[in-house]
This record gives sequence, C-alpha cells and structure tokens, in this order.
Amino acid sequence: MALIDTLRAVKLPGRLPGLWGHAPDPAQDTAIAAAALRSDAFRAAREADWRRLERIVARLEAGRLRALSDEDLLALPVLYRTAASSLSVARETSLDAATLAWLETLVQRAWFQVYGPRQGLGTWLARFLGGGWPAAVRGLGIDLGIAFAVMVAGTLAGWLLCAGDPTWYGALFPADGTDPRVPGATRAVLHATLFGQQGQTGLGAFAAYLFSHNAQIAILAFALGFAFGVPSLLLLIQNTATLGAMLWLYHGQGLTVEAIGWLSVHGTTELFAILLAGAAGLHVGRAIAFPGQRAVLDAVAEAGRRAALVMVGVVLMLLVAGLLEGFARQLIDDTGGRLILGWSVLALWCAYFFGLRRTPGKLR
Repeated sequence: MALIDTLRAVKLPGRLPGLWGHAPDPAQDTAIAAAALRSDAFRAAREADWRRLERIVARLEAGRLRALSDEDLLALPVLYRTAASSLSVARETSLDAATLAWLETLVQRAWFQVYGPRQGLGTWLARFLGGGWPAAVRGLGIDLGIAFAVMVAGTLAGWLLCAGDPTWYGALFPADGTDPRVPGATRAVLHATLFGQQGQTGLGAFAAYLFSHNAQIAILAFALGFAFGVPSLLLLIQNTATLGAMLWLYHGQGLTVEAIGWLSVHGTTELFAILLAGAAGLHVGRAIAFPGQRAVLDAVAEAGRRAALVMVGVVLMLLVAGLLEGFARQLIDDTGGRLILGWSVLALWCAYFFGLRRTPGKLR
C-alpha cells in the first residue's frame, strides 16, 4: 500500500532504515501495516459520506440549488458535522497527508455553505435599497402614524406655549448668548439669519457636525424604545416643540413662509428620519408591551430585526440631511428654490417608501 511506503520513510525510534542497506525491523513493519489498515478502514467507513458532501457543496458553489433533492438539502448539515468530526479524528491518526488536506478543504467549503454569509455587501446593499428598507418602513405600521401624530402635537405645543408666555421660548430654544433669534428681535435681524449666507466657509465641517448631532438624537429615540416606547415619544415631543417655538418666533415678524423654506431644504429629510427612528423605537416598545399570541422574546426579536433595518436607512437619511443643511441651504438663497428642493425631496422619500412595492430577498 502507498501508505505503508510513506510510513516506512518516517524515521521512527529504534528503526534501522533499509535505505542504507540495513535489514528492516519485522516488528516495526507489522506496526506500520496495522496503522495503514486502521487508516484504510477509517477512510472506507466514511468516504461515501465525504463524496456525497463534496457533490452537494460543488452544486451549491455552482449556483445549482435546484439540482439538489430535498434529501440532499436536509442531509447537508449532518454530512458537514460528520466530516468535521472525521477531520478531528483524522488529525490524530495516521491518515495520509493528501487525504487529510482534501478533507480539510472539504470541511471549509461545507462550512461556508452551511454557516457562511449567503451574499456579499454589494448584494445585500442592492436588496436593502431595492426593497428591503421600504418594506421595513412599511412594516412599522401604526407606529408611524402614532409617531407622526406626536410630532405634530409637539410642534403645536411649542407654538402655543410660546404664544401664551414668551418666556417658554428660552426653555424650548436655549440660546448661547450670541444667537440673535430671541423674542423681541427685529424683522431685519431675523431676516439676516435666513438669507445672505452664501459666502460662509467651513460648510463641510458644519455638515459633519449636523450629521453627528442628528444621528445621536435619532439613535437615542430608537434606543429608548425598550421602555415601552414612552421615552421615544417624549423625545419626539421635545424636538418638535423646539421647532414650534422657532416657527412662532419668525411668525411674529411675518417671516413664516421664509422660515419654512429655510427649514424645508434639510428639514423634510431630517424630520422624516427622526420620525422613522421614533417609530422604530416605539415598534420595539409595543412588541414588549403587547406581544400578542407570541412569546415576548419572539415578538421582540421580529420587531428588533425590522427596526434595525429601518435604523440603517435612518443613518443614510441623516447623512443626506447633513449635506443639504450644510451646503444646499446656504447656497440656495431664495425661498422659492428652497421650498421646491425641500418638498421635492420629501416627495421622493414618500414615493420610495410607500410606492416601491418590490419584495426583496431575505436580508441577513
């Protein structure tokens, strides 16, 4: 046998190699033959399963999933574990090196088919943007409506509080001492905060800061959802109350439309992203509080997977909002252009989320 010849070439203690003309040791040759027989028996008992696993893996690697029978698909994980166990034993025995290397490669290939990722980043991203993200957003269902209603209520609350008592403005919109946007500011001062900023420098750094700040708010709104979604809703109210206070201030000087145009450039994307983050947090919180007929862990796991997909998209939206706020809002200096840009972007987001009904492949 070839294995006997291989083992003969190994210098064992007490052996006198016949290569130099010495007589072979009969006891040692007997031991080598016995090891070879054990190795051949080990391989013969398992080789049929190894070969079957190799055929299944080769077809999967070639993309021929439909060519496999149900029996082969069900047997794949069992055959993989059997081959992995055989490899562990083979490393401790005298299985020949060529077969050992082949078995190691087979186990690695099978692992990728059983446990490895099914798709690369490019494929995952294409499925995410091509339907996975919109489907996850639509899956939030009633949580989107609740979050939207809360944001509208927060905006109205901020406006009405300031209208009833202007001192509320300082609480809702704290100034740093240099911000001219305070109650009592003249129309000219407030107008100057909306227009004439095309010559600003450092817009890239400003956009990065805005993205970081808004991302923190959105992630916090999502993360607080575990407390039955209540903190997420409170955070939405707080942020939109600030918006209401600001609109009240500009309305007092007849600059309501101009302020809305100024905010629309980035606000339609930014507020939409925060809406989705709050709805995602509420979605998880509702799954904890009202799991329905499912176990709590199962309900939370399903809601968490959907909400996590939404949050990946929220980060992308906030990046877009940061660029719009840091560049477009400063470079477009007329209300009409700002309104057109902002509301066109909002229409695109709505069409994307609620008009794209393509069913994506499974995202993992």
